[in-house]
Amino acid sequence: MEQFKGQPRLPKFAVPKAYNIRLKPDLSACKFAGSVAISLDVVSDTNFIVLNAADLTIAPSSVSFTNSKEFRPVKVELFEADEILVLEFAEKLPTGAGLLRIDFEGVLNDKMKGFYRSTYEINGEKRNMAVTQFEPADARRCFPCWDEPACKAKFTIKLEVPSDLVALSNMPAAEEKVEGDSKIISYQETPLMSTYLVAVVVGLFDYVEGQTSDGIKVRVYCQVGKANQGNFALNVAVKTLELYKEYVLLLPSSIAPCINHYWLGRESEMKFWSGGESWIGVGTVKLCFRYFAVPYSLPKLDMIAIPDFAAGAMENYGLVTYRETALLYDDQHSAAANKQRVATVVAHELAHQWFGNLVTMEWWTHLWLNEGFATWVSYLATDSLFPEWKIWTQFLDELTEGLRLDGLEESHPIEVEINHASEIDEIFDAISYRKGASVIRMLQSYLGAEPFQRSLASYIKKYACKNAKTEDLWAALEEGSGEPVNMLMNSWTRQKGYPVVSVKLNGQKLEFEQTQFLSSGSQGDGQWIVPITMCSGSYDARKSFLLKTKSESVDVGTGNAWIKVNVDQTGFYRVKYDEELTARLRYAIEKKSLTEMDRFGILDDSFALSMARHQSLTSLLTLMAAYREEPEYTVLSNLISISYKVGRIAADATPNLLEYFNQFFIGLFQYSAEKLGWDPKQGESHLDAMLRGELLTALAQLGHDPTLDEASRRFQAFLDDRNTPLLPPDLRRAAYVGVMQRVNASNRSGYESLLQVYRETDLSQEKTRILGSLASCPDPKIILEVLNFLLTPEVRNQDAVFGLAVGREGREIAWTWLKDNWEHISKTWGSGFLMTRFVSAVVSPFASFEKAKEVEEFFASRTKPAIARTLKQSLERVYINAKWVQNIQNEKELGAAVQELGHRKY
Repeated sequence: MEQFKGQPRLPKFAVPKAYNIRLKPDLSACKFAGSVAISLDVVSDTNFIVLNAADLTIAPSSVSFTNSKEFRPVKVELFEADEILVLEFAEKLPTGAGLLRIDFEGVLNDKMKGFYRSTYEINGEKRNMAVTQFEPADARRCFPCWDEPACKAKFTIKLEVPSDLVALSNMPAAEEKVEGDSKIISYQETPLMSTYLVAVVVGLFDYVEGQTSDGIKVRVYCQVGKANQGNFALNVAVKTLELYKEYVLLLPSSIAPCINHYWLGRESEMKFWSGGESWIGVGTVKLCFRYFAVPYSLPKLDMIAIPDFAAGAMENYGLVTYRETALLYDDQHSAAANKQRVATVVAHELAHQWFGNLVTMEWWTHLWLNEGFATWVSYLATDSLFPEWKIWTQFLDELTEGLRLDGLEESHPIEVEINHASEIDEIFDAISYRKGASVIRMLQSYLGAEPFQRSLASYIKKYACKNAKTEDLWAALEEGSGEPVNMLMNSWTRQKGYPVVSVKLNGQKLEFEQTQFLSSGSQGDGQWIVPITMCSGSYDARKSFLLKTKSESVDVGTGNAWIKVNVDQTGFYRVKYDEELTARLRYAIEKKSLTEMDRFGILDDSFALSMARHQSLTSLLTLMAAYREEPEYTVLSNLISISYKVGRIAADATPNLLEYFNQFFIGLFQYSAEKLGWDPKQGESHLDAMLRGELLTALAQLGHDPTLDEASRRFQAFLDDRNTPLLPPDLRRAAYVGVMQRVNASNRSGYESLLQVYRETDLSQEKTRILGSLASCPDPKIILEVLNFLLTPEVRNQDAVFGLAVGREGREIAWTWLKDNWEHISKTWGSGFLMTRFVSAVVSPFASFEKAKEVEEFFASRTKPAIARTLKQSLERVYINAKWVQNIQNEKELGAAVQELGHRKY
């Protein structure tokens, strides 16, 4: 049996075809009993059957394999370290079909993985519900199985539960029998699917219900009394299923061959992109198609809010589970940002019903096929449903997060080798999701919308109910577009990192050179095939080409017009301009000559180049000053984020200049903040509502006294009346942060009041909003209280990470706290990806070589596979910060520049 230990994949002696699973959860004792009968094909002569199992008690006497006769194993051994169950038989099993039977017992754990318990209240009484979370490799904690995505099978599930509870699974119930206080529910057989998509939920719930035009019943389940909070998600889900089912692409026949603008959506909602009038019947080329080529394949779709849930949501086939914050929306107490998150997460999870559930990655190396595509498609759907949100501009936040992680030497390729189940959790990160989505957007932009969609539909149709690898997708796109997709994309998925394209004007030539970008300032040896797009002085004439070598030049003629490379940030790379081109772009930003996507991109690239010490902080600050009258939410949001980071690093490098930095940042944000004001305006946009909150929060964190005074006044009104119009949901974080800025050990009233609000609310979004504000206090004693509060039963384990975002004043406190509580933290969160958040949140903000060494020494004997990559990345960020601090300290012109900017009146 020893030969099976330490293997990343199961041996292929037998292939599962169908599972018949019976589960009986005991919600009071927090345990469960079960049995499974697995129809197998034995494909080679073997004395062994090897499958996955973990945290289960197997009854050896119950194990049998029946083929032409019954076989009983001579040895049954569970290897917990490798999470495998090995069954050894005295004689070789005959090849062909057979049936494996196993009885087992398990614990409804509190780790938010496998078959676990979540808690909720009914009329003041605390109750348990039973929930499954099997991705990536935790179905084995509920029943013995071939727990790999390629081992697709059909599942028939039977549940025995208390008769007063709701019990849900992937499929509708086929039969229900009540036997005394219990009921036995048998569910219809599922289509072929992977084990990680099996789902069961048992508890007491309310629901709201809708239906698609072709009869798919859609329900949103939630805690009793919260049903009205499910209506928004229900509406989004019904419309999104319709949207994914059928799209129409209409192009005006006169410009179809050279179209730059198109509308992708349902015919009933088709509007002319520049005027709002219908295109129907106005001389158009009309292309009708099903976007995914295959309709949604189950008879129902349930979505359920779970009070304790580690991830944001999980795309279980036909029974999608969510955090409450990602599914429920309260008209009175949820912010605009909450509404947007619900819409994008629902669209993401429903995209998975095709990308992931219908067509499934062959192994976790190809996780990005699931997550990158679902992320990209969620923006497509959200943009169609809510065009006023300008969601594709907000997609740049995804791009930026992908670029920031992938700029580390400790990044990993999109296609990453996985050698053990314990390594999988760490790749549910910005590479798989955000870089994955960004390279898809880049490829779609290069190939064009219509060929890309057509090829994608062909891919889904070909691999429906099967498994696929990245190269299968490239083959489909290459065949459908006629472009060398495989050659183009391999450099983006099989090697980590990305290029910085340096652009220099030399007479009438624009010279391009690519090198690998690393935030450390080092130079990597990667090389890519880069889709270059550019325009000069106007967006009417664009040039594009593939940069296949290290360098190339393009004729741009004479003139002093601005030149923008990587138009609308469609490419996954950064651009570094020479001084002349930078000056032209800075002027174009001030004159609002560039799109908001390009304004965003120039700023973000400049920040990254400054951090990597490729340009001075002075030049970055000079560029930031050009955004002092920036009107757009996404650009200003990024400007705020960059200001936080620059402020923290400046405080380490030049503490004597910190006040000037703060005054400069306040001056940047005051114009827009005063224009918006504190009070929402009738009919204002969704984006203005989000922007107001972010601007006022930024001013509060910068210690802007008028903002702090107003925050205190409105918070007091809120304490007197929770429904006061003075503090709508979009403003609450700003007020909470403002209140905490003035809290200290001798003035605790604001802190105590905020804790009172936390304890009184039952809205998850409000609780996380408060947790995210508490640690912004500058007083170290209060920060320690907040951190200790995170470990109390008052804070659900899923939410503790929201309170870790301490300011610069709290870094040392947080580090000491992490060390002092490491054993408890490791035990509580160590078996899931949330553990990585503790490490990155506490370690990454430091900016000294000495602190990096201290962190390395502490973790030398405490590292385990689940946090190894995150720890290396966090330490690399500390070294990057430390080098940046050194560089800033040697920047001679910085002092005069920041003082001048700090005194400037906007």
